[in-house]
Amino acid sequence: MSVPDPILISAEGLAKVYRLGEQDVEALGGVSFTILRNEFVAIMGPSGSGKSTLMNLLGCLDTPTSGTYRLNGKLVSAMTEDELAHIRNREIGFVFQVFNLLSRASAFRNIELPLVYSGMKKAEREEKTRRALEKVEMTARMAHKPSELSGGERQRVAIARALVNEPSLLLADEPTGNLDSRTGREILNLFHKIHEQGNTIIMVTHDREVAQQAQRIIHIRDGRIEKDERKGAPL
Repeated sequence: MSVPDPILISAEGLAKVYRLGEQDVEALGGVSFTILRNEFVAIMGPSGSGKSTLMNLLGCLDTPTSGTYRLNGKLVSAMTEDELAHIRNREIGFVFQVFNLLSRASAFRNIELPLVYSGMKKAEREEKTRRALEKVEMTARMAHKPSELSGGERQRVAIARALVNEPSLLLADEPTGNLDSRTGREILNLFHKIHEQGNTIIMVTHDREVAQQAQRIIHIRDGRIEKDERKGAPL
């Protein structure tokens, strides 16, 4: 039985330049790093530092101007649109600051939706959805619509939706940004539990306290890596 490569992500000279009228604006200036399987990494930087651009590249939502990005050993720039769509649906789970839930659908249906898109059969879909609900401790609230849930509960549903396909990578963009400090702490504790179950997590934040929850912090400023620090497990 072959042992999987311990490196999940490899970025080499990753750069992104946007053309605004007559001017080129460098959002990301050639960053290089690797991320191992089951790492919990925070990407931290002030507004405009390039961290959201990097998040979009890692999530295959955008393409770099130059440099290479490999996910699970595969060169992302060589993928077709269909292959990229498959990666986004099956290999990467997204958690956003705004929860992006369907207002008229129950928590259960919101979580199940990615499985519907992937063409999975009903019985298997429902089993996977229940498992995801259990992971975020929301089984008792599965029939509720987003308007009937608190902010923390809505974020738990969004996290369950990101996890339902059992992705290689969980990408979280300011996941506590719309929550009060106590609820934010609960969500971070949930990320720790998910990480302990074997998930790789990359969390983008401008908040130092939130970043300190990760094993490793990549500091970005002006489109470049300013510092890459590994630390002992918090909590």
